[in-house]
Amino acid sequence: MGRAGKALRNVLTTYGISQNRLAIALDVRRSVVYRWFHERTDPTAETVAMITTGLKEINPEAAKEFIELYLGTLLDNDQ
Repeated sequence: MGRAGKALRNVLTTYGISQNRLAIALDVRRSVVYRWFHERTDPTAETVAMITTGLKEINPEAAKEFIELYLGTLLDNDQ
């Protein structure tokens, strides 16, 4: 699967955020977060935005790192 699951797993682990806590913040079932976390399904672009918003409510640094891990160097101006 894609980068979103890897980025999400890394951030949740690094910042000690449980899948359940994120699920509550997003108002989704924990099984949905579980599938993203274990790369069984990829979140849509809209869902990535929703994940970022949920993470920002829990820990703004986690949200920032999630986007950095997900987008990588896409926005760097060193082209």
